[in-house]
Amino acid sequence: MLATQVIKTKRSGQNLSKKEIEFIIEGYTKGEIPDYQMSALLMAIFLNGMEDEETIELTQAMINSGTQLKFEDRIAVDKHSTGGVGDKTSLILAPIVAACGVPVPMMSGRGLGHTGGTLDKLESIPGFNVNLDLDTFKKQVNKLNLSFIGQTDNICPADKKIYSLRDVTATVESLPLICASIMSKKIAEGIRGLVLDVKMGSGAFMKNLDDARALARGLTTIGEGHGLKTMAMITDMNQPLGRFVGNAVEIGECLSILKRQSFLGRDYKSFSDTEELSIELAARMIAIGLDIDFESGKRKAVEALDSGKAFECFESVCQEQGGSLESIEYPESSTTLVSEKEGYFSQVDGEQVGIAGICMGAGRRVITDKINPLSGIEIHKKIGDEVKSGEAIFTLYHSPNEPGLEEAQNILKNSYQISGHKNPVGPLVIEIP
Repeated sequence: MLATQVIKTKRSGQNLSKKEIEFIIEGYTKGEIPDYQMSALLMAIFLNGMEDEETIELTQAMINSGTQLKFEDRIAVDKHSTGGVGDKTSLILAPIVAACGVPVPMMSGRGLGHTGGTLDKLESIPGFNVNLDLDTFKKQVNKLNLSFIGQTDNICPADKKIYSLRDVTATVESLPLICASIMSKKIAEGIRGLVLDVKMGSGAFMKNLDDARALARGLTTIGEGHGLKTMAMITDMNQPLGRFVGNAVEIGECLSILKRQSFLGRDYKSFSDTEELSIELAARMIAIGLDIDFESGKRKAVEALDSGKAFECFESVCQEQGGSLESIEYPESSTTLVSEKEGYFSQVDGEQVGIAGICMGAGRRVITDKINPLSGIEIHKKIGDEVKSGEAIFTLYHSPNEPGLEEAQNILKNSYQISGHKNPVGPLVIEIP
């Protein structure tokens, strides 16, 4: 079998067989098939799609490329977000759920396209080690109910290579590739329950409700087919979640919520959308893990947050993984963009906000780029807020003499609209399919 034959098959719109998928995944994992051929196949899949059976076989081939964990008698539960701007809920909900006694083996990713990554955020905590071996990872989950790691060489190594390649070949927004990537890692980490946060809107990969529904269906089909108790939520990403976009500043927002303290002059209550969504997701994870109803799960989630137990859990995890919360550095240099007219904040392009962050080093243009943890953006207005001339819209946090600052400013200036009327604000949770 030749890689060119497989590429040609998918390029012409035909379905790939189980053997063809296994051949490509195994060959690419071993380094026998080069990046340029895998890139060609990814683009063919992006353009022509995959049937459900193909996607299931692709998922299984990725799982089979590495090790699978098991948590024996414990019902481990995880959450996955399909990606959004300012989406930092994992860092809040995971300690909430763990504090309620549910194991959370959280295997996370780095920034993808214009969206941020949990690992990049965690690494803005000095010393935090996301590169644990699987044995240490499993022992920590059994000890603290929570551990954060990135993909290891043992778990889905095929997906790890493909994930990075998708980011720089404009093949991120492919339904079968997204589904196979997400579910292969989740199934391999040994969970028995999964809550999916499918983002929809300008800051998400899925821009409309039909596409979000299709993604939710694709993910739950794979999950249920592998025996996972899987549920999905479609949530709003027509504006960044919370007030901060970046790495260290997003950690600051999360700590503000967990500790019930202010951050950079903002009371934690100003991050109400971040907290609300974190609790909604955590409640469903707790319900699955403890086999209780949603309302009971929500009460437990709120109690864990308000009592400080969730923060204590996060603090313990940081210490266990070498991180120092007291040593986090926050940006000192900032530039503020103000409104030149009055009205109501009616629209913001979340994707453009994410791209502006990338310009300043908060994300990556190419795989080899290094993240600047101090770069970030503060969003002062939410859709529906009144705006007066001269009021702050964005504050850009950056290093002195940041070369991408001007480009970021120009992007942000064109990323929002102010109108003469107040637009209605939709619900944070749009739909539960």
